[in-house]
Amino acid sequence: MFNFIIAWSLHNRLLVLAVAATAFIAGYYVLNDMSVDVFPEFAPPQVVIQTEAPGLAPQDVEALITYPLESAINGTPAVDVVRSSSSVGLSTIVVVFQAGTDVYLDRQLVNERIQSVAGSLPAGSHVPVMLPVTSAVGWLVKYSLTSKTVSAMELRTIADWDIRPRLLAAGGIASATAMGGDVKQYQVRLDPQRLLAYKISAEEVRKALEGANLNVPGAFVQRGAEELIVGGQGRVVSLADLRRTVLTVRKGVPITLANVAEVGFGSEIKRGDAAFGMDHAVIGTISKIYGADTVTTTAKVESVLAGVKKDLPLGVEMNTEVFRQANFIEAAIYNLNVALLEGAFIVIAVLFVFLMNWRASFITFISMPMSFVGGLIVMHQLGVGINAMTLGGLAIAIGEVVDNGIVTVENVVRRLRLNRNAAHPAPPMEVVFDAVQEILNSVVYATLIVCMIFLPIFLLPGLAGRIFSPLGVSYIASVLASLAVAITAIPALCYFMLVRAEEKPPGETLRLHPMSAGELRRHTDQPGEEHEHETRFVVGLKRRFSGLLAASIDHPFTVVGLSVILLVGALALIPFFGRSFLPEFHEGNYIISMTTLPGTTPGVNSLCEGAAT
Repeated sequence: MFNFIIAWSLHNRLLVLAVAATAFIAGYYVLNDMSVDVFPEFAPPQVVIQTEAPGLAPQDVEALITYPLESAINGTPAVDVVRSSSSVGLSTIVVVFQAGTDVYLDRQLVNERIQSVAGSLPAGSHVPVMLPVTSAVGWLVKYSLTSKTVSAMELRTIADWDIRPRLLAAGGIASATAMGGDVKQYQVRLDPQRLLAYKISAEEVRKALEGANLNVPGAFVQRGAEELIVGGQGRVVSLADLRRTVLTVRKGVPITLANVAEVGFGSEIKRGDAAFGMDHAVIGTISKIYGADTVTTTAKVESVLAGVKKDLPLGVEMNTEVFRQANFIEAAIYNLNVALLEGAFIVIAVLFVFLMNWRASFITFISMPMSFVGGLIVMHQLGVGINAMTLGGLAIAIGEVVDNGIVTVENVVRRLRLNRNAAHPAPPMEVVFDAVQEILNSVVYATLIVCMIFLPIFLLPGLAGRIFSPLGVSYIASVLASLAVAITAIPALCYFMLVRAEEKPPGETLRLHPMSAGELRRHTDQPGEEHEHETRFVVGLKRRFSGLLAASIDHPFTVVGLSVILLVGALALIPFFGRSFLPEFHEGNYIISMTTLPGTTPGVNSLCEGAAT
């Protein structure tokens, strides 16, 4: 089969090169269409449910909300683990499903279970809410808002009511949350003495406020061809509206909210704060949706933030580089490009030194991107994106990809050189065919062996398998693509670029019975002599290698003994190597986390913050 492919490629070399050029174009579009992320989606599908119950103690939240919801969710199909936490006024449940399930179907199943117990939750608790579907490494960008003239309340209002809606409309965003600043509230501060004087209870005030903040629909009034809508507009739009709210009427005199309370803006009770540098700030965190492309989504986010930055009030500063996940991806892609260029230059230099032939160097160089393009197309068809693991697989594959090209091109150059020195030269197409076929077994076996070495990666269970499987896919796809290039594109290029014009007879045909090395040497004036066209460096290298080879054959036990000693020494060093699940990525970020005892004063926290900064 391989002989037929090589012969077909030589006979249809223009078509082969046209297909290669088309593959480059397809590879460009495929690369732009592939998702780009830090890691593959290694976390199993998860559904997070939060239920707010204002005022409830953690024990009551656990008994009345968390436990009933957990009991209902536990029987959901494909559920692996259910974790929960109960704090003051908040229940959080994390449902982890088995890997490979559809996260959106999982959410539907969980929602059905929640509805079965939602009616039995205690009065005053909110409806259970499923948080947006986010990636395991979903943080895209963090930004900060700081100001020395604008209040913390206004900063938080800008983040919640101006920036957040614009970000969610960008697409690919799961959530845009803010921390720090003061959350703006309409606050009614009751005066107990006035309440007692007017004989009004706090419950009456609450009901009056609830009933007053409504738009009440009415009916329709026909006036000729017009239809007028009748309704009561009671929605509160200002503090003055709140102050005029009528609590009761006594002897025809209305008692309003302003008579028993002070109405004004205030901040929500803080359960956390944020700072940027040494200044109090509002920190926004933007998370991507499950499966979204990190680089593309980051570009959308940055475009929105750039528009927001122009519209910020005077004195408000925005920093969009607090955290940017795409920096790590861009650095990884840059490092891979550098590795590919360095490998290409090394290949060209080595080939030029050994062969003194720029055409052979070019063929080997062009075989590298051909192989990687083929690997990228296969990865795209398998649904594998660009991430740290796949980039690592491509970087590791450089050596094997180059090796297939070097071995094939070098043998073609050698056989063509022998043929030119022969008394009865064979047709050049047959020489190229014979040269590729001669080393075909070695190339195929070497390729299959290195692919088999990576097969155990696909047998890794759990988290390790989900993380490292894309590395194996990218490596094997690139190496197999290099084999395909070695038996198709390289023979065609060798015939075009290495066979001289005067050697190409018109209408040349090719037989499928390869000429052996012995048969070729019988066509040579001086069998076995190739030094005439070899560089002095290669001639000297061969001479020294021949002496070393002869010495090794004469002392086999010494060679084997040294090899065994080196092997044992290498194995003895294994316990001294460091061990880690993943290497350090040096992405340039650090996190300082502090845990203090309950009741620690804000002043102590500020001192700790200053020391950490």
